[in-house]
Amino acid sequence: MSTLSEVYTQYPLKVDDIIPLDFDYVVTVPDSHAWPISDGFESNDWLSIPTIDLKDPDAAKLIGHACETWGVFQVVNHDIPLNLLDEVESEARQLFSLPTTQKLKALRSPGGVTGYGLARISSFFNKFMWHEGFTIIGSPLYHARELWSNDYQKFW
Repeated sequence: MSTLSEVYTQYPLKVDDIIPLDFDYVVTVPDSHAWPISDGFESNDWLSIPTIDLKDPDAAKLIGHACETWGVFQVVNHDIPLNLLDEVESEARQLFSLPTTQKLKALRSPGGVTGYGLARISSFFNKFMWHEGFTIIGSPLYHARELWSNDYQKFW
């Protein structure tokens, strides 16, 4: 079985498929990001993203079902301390509030797994998604040094 790194190296992306749109300088929506207008979407309870209680004895089965039908789910009763979640959110806000030129210092390479950029699934769609992301596997130290050269020690 191939590792994620091996698969990504075998199927590299083009650099244009990695760099997110710089929303600070966009005046109009470029065609590459202009999705067709939908007929509308009404929210119904049966369309709500599944919430999985990790204390439920069937949690694993419920997660599998949510992944197969939705591709996403929310978890409750995960026992992660609220202060840790607050700290992670604060660090994420700090990261994504950096100027684009700074974030690009940690741009994921075309065959890479970790770093800043669009999600790898973006290339499967005919239009780019309106988002930016940062993939971390293992220690974030290398990218932290690139982004905060004088203040990366907290990632040590």
